Amino acid sequence: MYGLMMNSPLLISDLLRYASVYHHDTELVTRSLEGPIHRYTYADAHLRSKKLSQALQRLGIGQGDRVATVAWNTYRHFELYFGISGMGAICHTINPRLFTEQLTYIVNHAEDRLIFLDPTFVPLLEAVADRLPTVEAFVVMTDRQHMPETALTNALCYEDLIGAEDGDYQWPELEEATASSLCYTSGTTGNPKGVLYSHRSTVLHSYGVCMVDTLAISARDSFLPVVPMFHANAWGVPYAAALCGCKLVMPGARLDGAGVYEMLHDEQVTQTAGVPTVWLMLLDYMRKEGKTLPALEKVIIGGSAAPRSMIEAFQNDHGIEVLHAWGMTETSPLGSVGSLKRKHDALPQKQKVDLQLKQGRGLAAVQMRIIDEDGKVLPHDGKAFGELQVKGPWVVREYYKQEGGEILDEEGWFSTGDVSTLDPDGFMQITDRSKDVIKSGGEWISSIDLENEVVAHPKVAEAAVIGLPHPKWTERPLLVVVAAEGEKATKEELLGFLRGRVAKWWLPDDVAFVDELPHTATGKISKLTLRTQFADYQLPEGAAPASPKES
Repeated sequence: MYGLMMNSPLLISDLLRYASVYHHDTELVTRSLEGPIHRYTYADAHLRSKKLSQALQRLGIGQGDRVATVAWNTYRHFELYFGISGMGAICHTINPRLFTEQLTYIVNHAEDRLIFLDPTFVPLLEAVADRLPTVEAFVVMTDRQHMPETALTNALCYEDLIGAEDGDYQWPELEEATASSLCYTSGTTGNPKGVLYSHRSTVLHSYGVCMVDTLAISARDSFLPVVPMFHANAWGVPYAAALCGCKLVMPGARLDGAGVYEMLHDEQVTQTAGVPTVWLMLLDYMRKEGKTLPALEKVIIGGSAAPRSMIEAFQNDHGIEVLHAWGMTETSPLGSVGSLKRKHDALPQKQKVDLQLKQGRGLAAVQMRIIDEDGKVLPHDGKAFGELQVKGPWVVREYYKQEGGEILDEEGWFSTGDVSTLDPDGFMQITDRSKDVIKSGGEWISSIDLENEVVAHPKVAEAAVIGLPHPKWTERPLLVVVAAEGEKATKEELLGFLRGRVAKWWLPDDVAFVDELPHTATGKISKLTLRTQFADYQLPEGAAPASPKES
């Protein structure tokens, strides 16, 4: 027997339709690529998104066609999120920081018919256009006045394109399982793989994002997503913003400390989200300039682990709450958020931060478990660690075009590749990526924990730990450090700093100083590149004990 309720499909277009009615005068603010701050409302965005859908139909785009974007966080990119998916096509966001070969592969694998791009990326697309046989036109996201000269075949101007439409358009009532958007993994090993989201998964994810114990976004908030809209759909923030009707502030291409600060301050932003690298720049700028952000209440940190020093700087120096979050392209991406429970209010500050260092509890719809190397499910005791598996309505079932084959186990769980612990309250903590964990003397060393400890040293700007082969202990850790501006640290100084903070046998065997660390297209430190760079590095003899028994 079925329930007797209306069978209304969950559609992305309904999110913006809702915002245009109940939050019609709420602002969307952008630092435009043309220069000025651009302001308009949800009602304006809704109308222009419908005009975009009309224009796509006029260009012959139909349901299921892939339409790519190569763009920063702007109001036009926001319109693409809704205008493409709303008419039944698939919004394929592309990371412009990818290697040229990866970008070419992704466009061709997706068989994109159109590419919308910011003027910034015209040279990037000009360099590969002759290798993109499925692309019929390139739409430059600007007005006629700022339209650049370009060698791109069939280059169209965005404002001319939608300006020819009247906006008298009805969003189609699609099946909620209809594909809505496409994101590719970073492809650190092998070719990138496509994750194809549905309207249903995206809308459910949006509700999950807005829940009080998740990000608690409401119509009273002003939210600035520093996380790019080309990175896992900006963690779902554009959709969630429309769902709750909050003010949305978009930073455009300027993501330096001063630029981000200016938008946070001037637009009275209450919540913001991004990766640790961005927050390092912001905190450094605020420290040097003596700046504060009295309106900012919450910083969401994800993408890679947030170090204790960063959490404490926001909370102790600026009174800004930090929420540690975890997710991946395959989880839409939000999987867990570190919101504390009432019982934690009475904890000493250090113990609270200990909890905040974890990646948090799974969202209501996301199940989590950890397994050992034999597939045995491990207890939620906060001590046992194994590979993290997840399942839920916004977790990938298979990759686009079935790349990678069957990716779920026989019980329907997806293996994330993260090595984690789960405590009795459900707080998950990533100890490493399975390919990055260091196995020394039969025991595991967490490179993430080591990195988070050493970056608390005032002379360290950034750090990474990798495992190098060892004839006796299998692997031993090497610490690779970028010194803070104007500082010069020594090996003895840093190892001395770590003593007492980590187990003695965890201490790196050596420290290498570099001018900069390699990063992936999503801003994470590329351990793969580091292992290649240091493949011939010789660790010194007689280093720290390599097992707990010898500590």
